[in-house]
Amino acid sequence: MRTACFVDGYNLFYGLLAETHFKWLNLPSLMTHILHVENPDSSLVSVNFFTSSVKPALASRGILSKEAQDTYLRALKARDVDVHIGRHQLEPGRAPRFVNKDTPPSRSDHVAIWKLEEKETDVHLAISMYRLAARQASLLPDQQIQQIVLVSADTDMAPALQALREDFDKLRIGVILPHREGIKRSAPGSLKKYAHWVRQVVTIEELSAHQFPTRVPTHKKPAIKPDYW
Repeated sequence: MRTACFVDGYNLFYGLLAETHFKWLNLPSLMTHILHVENPDSSLVSVNFFTSSVKPALASRGILSKEAQDTYLRALKARDVDVHIGRHQLEPGRAPRFVNKDTPPSRSDHVAIWKLEEKETDVHLAISMYRLAARQASLLPDQQIQQIVLVSADTDMAPALQALREDFDKLRIGVILPHREGIKRSAPGSLKKYAHWVRQVVTIEELSAHQFPTRVPTHKKPAIKPDYW
């Protein structure tokens, strides 16, 4: 079963990799492994990775965080991952003041904040899945993608999955939730509703087994794993 994976990089990082030693993740290798576990007849054809560039001024390690992200993206590209870069938009805004969990937000008590939003990634991901599905009818059977797998727990992706299920009834849809073992989270019902199968947890053993080597050869200088990763 020829399979294309679409990865929400922001969701993957904060749902699965943040505060771990597994950020140097060999994504194609992990996807191949999970696909085989879910269905041994699956074969990985492509991986599309959607993310936005780190803003050094807001990152915990400043410019080092941006350099680490750039290095990781070079490693992904060297393993034939298609990387799609959106952008972050930072602008002033206002939001209700947080007092405590027992105090509801008040319309009359707002504070000034910096609002950081990721732009051009979710919509790009959703459109890319749909466009890929739409192109299959013009291909020979042995070139067609038979399964699309979304790697995200973002319920904003539910309408895209619904459209795929309704418009392409022969296409199989899977969802891999970027949920790390040991952290209890429920599976988003709206994603489960439109998927043929859902992988709810990625284990620590799987993360450990599917890491890039310290040096990943590229067409130029090698991508070397950042020290603090």
